[in-house]
Amino acid sequence: MLSFTISLFLSIDGNIDAQAVIFLIFHDSQDLFYRNPFGAVPCGQNIIIRLKADTKIKVQSAMLRKWTDKNGEEKFNMECMNGNSKIFEVNIKAPDEPCVLWYYFIIHVSDRIYYYGNNSMHQGGAGEVYGHEPDSYQITVYKRRFYTPGWFKDGVMYHIFVDRFCNGNRNGEILNKKEGRIIHKNWNEIPYAAGEKNLNNDFFGGNLLGIIKKFPYLKELGIDVIYLSPIFESPSNHKYDTGDYMKIDPMFGDNRTFKMLCEKAKDLGISVILDGVFSHTGSDSVYFNKFGHYDSKGAYQSKDSPYYPWYNFIEYPEKYECWWGIDSLPNVNELEKSYQDFILFNRDSVVRYWMHLGCRGWRLDVADELPDGFLKNMRTVVKGEDQDAVIIGEVWDDASNKISYGKMKEYLLGDELDSATNYPLRFAVIKFFMNEWDALQLHKCIMSIYENYPKCVFYSMMNFLGSHDTVRIRTVFGEVRCEDVSKKDAGSVKLSLDQKILSLRRLKAAALFQMAFPGVPCIYYGDEVGVEGCGDPFSRGTYPWKDGDMELYKWYRNIISVRHRVSALRTGYFIPVYHSGSVYGFIRTIKNGKDIFGQKRENGFAVIIFNSSIRDKKQVNIDMNKWGIEKLHDVLHDNKEIRTNGGHLSVSLNPIEGKLLIGS
Repeated sequence: MLSFTISLFLSIDGNIDAQAVIFLIFHDSQDLFYRNPFGAVPCGQNIIIRLKADTKIKVQSAMLRKWTDKNGEEKFNMECMNGNSKIFEVNIKAPDEPCVLWYYFIIHVSDRIYYYGNNSMHQGGAGEVYGHEPDSYQITVYKRRFYTPGWFKDGVMYHIFVDRFCNGNRNGEILNKKEGRIIHKNWNEIPYAAGEKNLNNDFFGGNLLGIIKKFPYLKELGIDVIYLSPIFESPSNHKYDTGDYMKIDPMFGDNRTFKMLCEKAKDLGISVILDGVFSHTGSDSVYFNKFGHYDSKGAYQSKDSPYYPWYNFIEYPEKYECWWGIDSLPNVNELEKSYQDFILFNRDSVVRYWMHLGCRGWRLDVADELPDGFLKNMRTVVKGEDQDAVIIGEVWDDASNKISYGKMKEYLLGDELDSATNYPLRFAVIKFFMNEWDALQLHKCIMSIYENYPKCVFYSMMNFLGSHDTVRIRTVFGEVRCEDVSKKDAGSVKLSLDQKILSLRRLKAAALFQMAFPGVPCIYYGDEVGVEGCGDPFSRGTYPWKDGDMELYKWYRNIISVRHRVSALRTGYFIPVYHSGSVYGFIRTIKNGKDIFGQKRENGFAVIIFNSSIRDKKQVNIDMNKWGIEKLHDVLHDNKEIRTNGGHLSVSLNPIEGKLLIGS
């Protein structure tokens, strides 16, 4: 809803309708005329910012109000330019230190003050007129020479929950069974839940040898990067309750097996990323040792423990700070020197040790819980070992302006993360293909991310449709409302035939979107063969090696192959060209042999367009004169040739369909 009151407009001269003033003052942060350059900028960058006011309004002055946390408020008078509309312009310089810069406009009209700021959705682009101080526009100012690894931008990632992927032992034996744990006898059984509670104490026997065994499968699918959920020793099946950071869980293998996995992966051109759980340990660990299972003096056992400073005890030893109140996950003091030495700085630190064995990067669990100081030190150590290693943060919101514990995080300013989990994009894509959002809503969400993120981060974002923390995407697209299903019934939820057909069509389209959009597509193991699951623990079921959906698998393999062949789909320019109703489309292009980062790449051009409507066919017309493309091929539908007519491309889209048209 537009933010104005009738009294705000009583001072407008002439016979202008009171509400019309909202159309007579304008700024669009995503239009190069109004802000140049677009989006996030490096430190010291000059930025031109413009505001338009119709000549029907007598503007006495316009001012830009800028804010940074370090320098506070600064105000700049804007110069009026001639024309049918009054264009007010100011040239500002981005700060010399990385930060988030905020701005809005103050306009004096007929002795009254108006404000123009960000829209009520805080998405950037066209803003709104306010009668009070408005929400600000954002400019992310990042460190000069900030870059993210090129190999990662080119990759397709595969997320493996190790216990549920594959048992690589010849006889199917389960290694080092844990006392008091449930061991499934049948690989195809449903994960166990005790009533409404997850105990995370059931095991199927997947291991590192199983991943090695399935390397040919992963290579055939087109995978370049595997991301492993935690693999260090711990009592649970999910391993987010670390028991020993220096040891592979014995049910998964040992440290030598991990080294062999990394070596074989490297030979196949596959990089391995580990899940770093550094905001908490397990209570059953070398470091806390609540149950005395380890031959160590844990913090729970004695205040003389070398690990005692790692933890925050409220009433020693039974009451302590823990992650989300879960007493099996005691929080650590990440800035404690001895903890940082152990995790980061020692010659044989946790991070260095596993990177020496072959790890190519880290996905940081609950990054919001990690202080900026820890993240900065993490980057220093990781990049010191391998400048091209990647650091990904688990962040569920816009990572450019995330506030955690009352402080804005500095994830994307150049000293912390290379990438983050792209939950905002996942949310938007699902909303679009579920017909809960139209194409314009999808477009606004995408452009907000594009505007706020440094370009090198935008092209490195971990773009996924499902994870171990979400309902399986096949189940989502089948319109199952898992939130309405009790835990005891959720394990038996299966899609009907009609739901399978509907979800297959949606997943094919969404997967194509994922492969064609800037960033690194990540497949949650089994999504490519239609695994279902109504949330944790049922979204963590086993991979169905004997009866997966092969039609879907072939689709994934095909679109991944096209992504690998066409450089423009990886680091080409991203240009939205259509967003109306149920149809969204964009172009990816490389011209003159240089990609968006100025790197040498093969020229290429692609139009990617989607219709999310369940019932309606759509005929879309796109002006191609700007691109000089006269002939395209529908590479996913028999390579059918499509020619432009009078410089216009006409595309017919069936219900729930995506098309990838490659131009020449």
